[in-house]
This record gives sequence, C-alpha cells and structure tokens, in this order.
Amino acid sequence: MRNFKTVLPAVAMTVVSMVLTLAVVVMWLGESMHWGVALVVGLGMDGGWLATLAYERRLAAQGDHSNAVTGVGWAFGILATGVLVAHALGEGESAGAWLAVAWLPIAAKALWLVHGLWERTALTPDAIEQIQTIQQDARDAAAVSRAQLRAQAGTEETRLEAVTEAGSRVARVQSRTAKRLAGAWSELEATRQGDGTDRALTCVTERVTPESQPQWTLPVWGPVEPVAAIEAAPALTDADLDRIVADLRDSETPPMSYRDLAAAFRAAGHAAGETRLRAAWRRVTTGQAVGS
Repeated sequence: MRNFKTVLPAVAMTVVSMVLTLAVVVMWLGESMHWGVALVVGLGMDGGWLATLAYERRLAAQGDHSNAVTGVGWAFGILATGVLVAHALGEGESAGAWLAVAWLPIAAKALWLVHGLWERTALTPDAIEQIQTIQQDARDAAAVSRAQLRAQAGTEETRLEAVTEAGSRVARVQSRTAKRLAGAWSELEATRQGDGTDRALTCVTERVTPESQPQWTLPVWGPVEPVAAIEAAPALTDADLDRIVADLRDSETPPMSYRDLAAAFRAAGHAAGETRLRAAWRRVTTGQAVGS
C-alpha cells in the first residue's frame, strides 16, 4: 500500500504525458497525412517510452541498473517535451496553455527517478519498527543517565555544603578557643611579670617565700620530653636530692629555671620522681633544704 502511494504520482503524470503527446502528434501530423498514420506515430512514441520505462523498472526490481536504458528513457521524455513545445509555438493564441503542460513528460521521468531512489532506501515495516525501538531505547537510556547525573550532582552539592558548614563551625570554635587560651596565657604572663606579684605573695606567704629571695613560679604547662628509666639507680635521700639540686642550680648564672634543672638532673643520670624533684627545688629556692 505504501509502495502504491509513492508510485501513483509518477504513473498519473506518465499517463497524462502520453495522452497529451499522442493528441499533439495526431493533431500536428493529421493535417499532412492520414490520421491513422499519425495515430500510429504517436502510439509508437508512447509505446517506446513505456517499454523503456518497464525495462528500467524490471532492472531496478532486480537490483541492477543500465545507463543505456536510462538514457533512452530520458531521450523519449525529451522528445515528447519537444513535440509539445513545438506544437505550442505554432498555436498562436493558445500557445501559453500548451506550454504550461509541455513540461509534463520531463516531470514524469523525474518522478520515476525519485521513486527509484525511494525504493533503494525503503525498509520493511519490521526493520522500521526495530529502528524505532532502538532509537527509543537510546532516548530512554540518555534520559535515565541525565537523571542519574542530576541526582548525583545534587547529592554531592548537599554533601559539600554540609561538610563546608561543619568545617566552618569547627573553625569558629577553634578560633574562639585559641583566643581564650591566648588571653589566659597573657593574663598569667602579665601576673608573673608584674612588679607587685612577688611582694604580694611574700606578704601572705612569708614562711614559704622569705624576703631574702622572693620568687613565684608558674606551673609548667606544655610537652614534657620522655626520659628513659635508669635501671638499678640508687634511691636518693632528701638531703642528697637537695644537694644535687643546689649544685645544679648554682652551676649557672643566673640560676637555672626548674625546667632546665630537671633536664640537667636527668641528663646527669640521677633518678627521682617528679614530685620529689619539685619538692627539692622548692626547698632549695626557699632556703629550707633538709638539714638546714
């Protein structure tokens, strides 16, 4: 049915062209010869064109092609057009009407050419359905892929926003904590370096901090280097510990701080707990060493 729809315009235009050609030949040659002879001439022209067209169509159905047959077919079409044009030029007042239909043989041949091209590219309904199915599957897969990409992009954007917000909160907390620590250390350092700190502590703790050497030391905050334990080290008495601390402290001018003294004490190979060593430091710095 679809093949019939495509070939119908070419068939109709061919029939009209043959009828016009036959009529023109009979009218044109009927004045100079018997009309029967003119009719035979017209039928011969149309018959030759129709036979050439039929042979060309059979070759096309077999998947073959002949340039010679195609050339002969175009020659018949040009000849029919030439007859119509020549007749139109001799008609005088009605020349325009005949010239308006003179192009029909060439148009019919062109339509057959288009129909041949359509047949060489035509597909069966099953093939067309398969192609449409493949195209629809491809469109569906592309749509699913786009939806997945959009969903992944939205998820990643949400995750990044959450991570960024959490990181910002952590940074703000760390900043506030750092400011508080800095302020606390600044206050402690200002208190330690203040002129009235030792005097105030001496007034309220005269027994602990005598006037001879008033001093107040902040507790040691910070990393402490690990010290390897000394095996089989002899236990030091408080008197020995005070003597060693006093010697180490007086070995430098100005006297060592507690941190430097503790490091020198460990480096010298002595062993004592942190509590006992700090107690000895306090006794030595306050002039209350054991046995004094």
